[in-house]
Amino acid sequence: MKKYFDVMRRCPLFAGIAEEDMESLLSCLNAKEIKVKKGAVIFHAGDRPDYVGIVLQGNAHVVQEDYWGNRTILTDVQEGDMFGEAFSCGEVAALPVSVIAQEEGVFLLVDSRRILTSCSSACIFHARLIRNLMKVIANKNILLTRKMEHITKRTTKEKVLSYLSACAIAKGSNSFTISFNRQEFADYLSVERSALSNTLCKMRDDGIIQFDKNKFVLMKTPQ
Repeated sequence: MKKYFDVMRRCPLFAGIAEEDMESLLSCLNAKEIKVKKGAVIFHAGDRPDYVGIVLQGNAHVVQEDYWGNRTILTDVQEGDMFGEAFSCGEVAALPVSVIAQEEGVFLLVDSRRILTSCSSACIFHARLIRNLMKVIANKNILLTRKMEHITKRTTKEKVLSYLSACAIAKGSNSFTISFNRQEFADYLSVERSALSNTLCKMRDDGIIQFDKNKFVLMKTPQ
């Protein structure tokens, strides 16, 4: 697990905790490392939310499916990102989402009860962990609010422009790469893939954007 300490230090849950303290902290949290293949389900919808996950290598999507199997991507998690923390802290009976690995990867599972409850040895890290966890949950709420800003736009074009604009602002450049393929992009924006593809091609023809797979360049102000 030591080989991933640099990644763990980037995780906001461990902010302010020295590397030399990580090993004892992970033991206190009953953390376990798992290796998964592409497409593996790390958390299943319906599972008890007993663990908080951290991406050590690879990436994953947090997805929600309706009764008929229609899938919506809620968020993409990359190395150093957390997932499942809100459901663990909220003490929901069962997870309403699944977390699916998008490539072969390594993940850290942390017993959420160990984060929220001080251990018998009065571990000095718990107060900081709880503060860090509260900050993570607050930031996740901000991200979900931003997603709502995208998907509540009236048309597919407006949804695409809202998302791409946010990406450009975040990157500080009109050229950037998104973390979704075309189907995943459609799922994230809650639109049909064909409608998304048609919209992107029309925007390209109008000189608004250029793209190559998941690489985008914003060209001009849309009319």
